[in-house]
Amino acid sequence: MQMPKPSEADKERFRSAVPENTEAEVKPMFGNLGAFVHGNMFAGLFGPTIGVKLSEADQQELEANHQTQPFGPAERPMGGYVGLPESWQDDAEQTAEWVSKAFENVAKLPPKAPKAPKAKQPKN
Repeated sequence: MQMPKPSEADKERFRSAVPENTEAEVKPMFGNLGAFVHGNMFAGLFGPTIGVKLSEADQQELEANHQTQPFGPAERPMGGYVGLPESWQDDAEQTAEWVSKAFENVAKLPPKAPKAPKAKQPKN
């Protein structure tokens, strides 16, 4: 599976769409970026595509009124996430509005428990 790499402009567009909230955290993910609240991802960048995790009602509204796209690898798009329309790549306001809706949706979820560190395997 080929992982698309975002350009620096894509990364900056993504970061600028993430709400300015102390609970929002942007982290690298597989050569791309993810935005998290309480350990749960609410938005991600996959190549130039921004994907968001919306409430069911917001996702239906977005998909009914705009040309969305799958989010993630073509062979295996990420369930529960929808890719924002390509035509919004130059529309920072609309992108930020939907990323904020995703933040609000995911912020309601219980915090994700941190993974326990893997036990070190003894060396032979």
